[in-house]
Amino acid sequence: MVGASSGLGRCIGGDLGRRGDRVALLARRRDRLVDAAQEAGPDALAVACDVTDESSCRAAVEEAAAGLGGIDALVYATGIGSLAPVEKLDAGAWRRAMDTHVIGAALATSAALPHLTKSGGVAAYLSSVGGSLTPSWPGFAAYHVSKAALEKLVEAFRVEHPSVGFTRFVVGDCAGGEGDSRTGFNDGWDREYAAQVHPTRSGGSAAI
Repeated sequence: MVGASSGLGRCIGGDLGRRGDRVALLARRRDRLVDAAQEAGPDALAVACDVTDESSCRAAVEEAAAGLGGIDALVYATGIGSLAPVEKLDAGAWRRAMDTHVIGAALATSAALPHLTKSGGVAAYLSSVGGSLTPSWPGFAAYHVSKAALEKLVEAFRVEHPSVGFTRFVVGDCAGGEGDSRTGFNDGWDREYAAQVHPTRSGGSAAI
C-alpha cells in the first residue's frame, strides 16, 4: 500500500489489515506509518518509501516483499494537489505532480513487477474524475494533467504485462477518514482562491 500515511491510502491499508490481509504500508513519513501499522493489525509492516527516489522505491518494495513473503497486490494511492491558476504553476509544481503521480507510480510498479508477475497479482491506482471523466476543474491543472498521464501509464503496463491485473479506481470528492486518516491534500492551499473557484469545496473537502 503506497501512500499509506494519511488519507485514502491509510484508510484502505488499515481496512485491509483489519480484515486479515497481510499488508505493508509505504510512505515518506515513517513516524505516521508506525501508528498506521498499529491500527492495521499486528502483522502490518511500516516501510519508509519516497516515491520520487528510485533507490528508495526499490529498497522499500524489497523490504515489503521480504517481510510479507512476496507481493500479491500493489495499491498506489499517493496524492498531492497544488491549487493555483494554470498560468501561475511554476516548474516545481508541475514536477512535483508528475514525480508523485506518474513517475513515482512507474518506479514503484517496476520495482514490484517481478513479485506481481510471480504471484499473478494485481496493481491498482487511485485516479481522479478530473483525469478522465470530467473537464479539469479551475486550479487543478497540475493534478488533473498528472492523473490523466497516470491512466495512460496503467494502460501501458497492462499492454506489456498481461499476466498482472492492472486497473485504476476513479475517485471523486473525498477527504479520507478522521484524525490522521484525513487527507492532507489541501494543506497549503490559498483559502481565498479556493473559496473563489470552489466555494462548495473550500471548507475542507478535497478533490481526489
